[in-house]
Amino acid sequence: MSFFTRPRHVFLLAGLCCLLWGSAYPAIKQGYALLSISRGDLAAQILFAGYRFVGAGALLLVFAKLSGKALRLERTQAGELALLGVLQTTLQYIFFYIGLAHTTGVKASILNTSGVFFSVLLAHFLYHNDALTWRKISGCVLGLAGVLAVNAGGLLGDGSGVEGSFSVLGEGFVVLAALVLSSASLYGKRLSQRMDSVVMTGYQLALGGVVLVAIGWGVGGRISGFSWAPALLLAYMALLSAVAFALWGVLLKYNRVSTVALYSFLVPVFGAGLSALFLGESLWEWKYLVALVLVSLGIYRVTQER
Repeated sequence: MSFFTRPRHVFLLAGLCCLLWGSAYPAIKQGYALLSISRGDLAAQILFAGYRFVGAGALLLVFAKLSGKALRLERTQAGELALLGVLQTTLQYIFFYIGLAHTTGVKASILNTSGVFFSVLLAHFLYHNDALTWRKISGCVLGLAGVLAVNAGGLLGDGSGVEGSFSVLGEGFVVLAALVLSSASLYGKRLSQRMDSVVMTGYQLALGGVVLVAIGWGVGGRISGFSWAPALLLAYMALLSAVAFALWGVLLKYNRVSTVALYSFLVPVFGAGLSALFLGESLWEWKYLVALVLVSLGIYRVTQER
């Protein structure tokens, strides 16, 4: 039994990944505040995302190089990674960063788990050995109930994106980001069979980030006031992505996918908890607590082997 297969180590490392991913929700919101990026400044939001993922991709590629992995790509691989980067990083995070600017970190962290259930449904149509079962269906139903619980009483709101209401630019875009991620991840899964997962992730983050920066600059996005505080926050966000993706990839390499994926229920728990702690957002409302329980149970059901 290796270091990465011991149950205690899997729990600790997977939990660390989920903690890092969960911390991204309040970190992004805090970054908007420190850099005076308003909810309506879509170009600056896209540019902010681009800076983060260029940095994250570069860190992963440096790590891969230091680990002795080959970074050279064939022309076909470069094209495939460019497509993956545009889908999984550029498109997903355009929706995600805009959505997060128009809703709370607590709601976004719960709503973003819908990607797990999208993946289960899409895999049923794409892979003959990953068909829907009653267990998976029940998990998806629980997850959907959790997503609906988050917006209980708000689906007919004023659309302002504040707590208690539903908006397309807010909650709608967060769910769209989850759908894009689940679709792109299935494509990435196919590519990972032919190349190293760390190298693949590094390139797709960096390439997708470059496109985000180009779009942000192209539509007039500018970010000023980069003092040490927002610069350190941005560096942390790039580092958390690089570390979490690298560790998660290693865990998937040495363990069954279902064993590792089971811990993904911790992402909304950490995301909601940290958003409440650092942003002062409300968490102790019945709808959020019910939603957390439902989505966690749903993820547990769909990732069970039997």
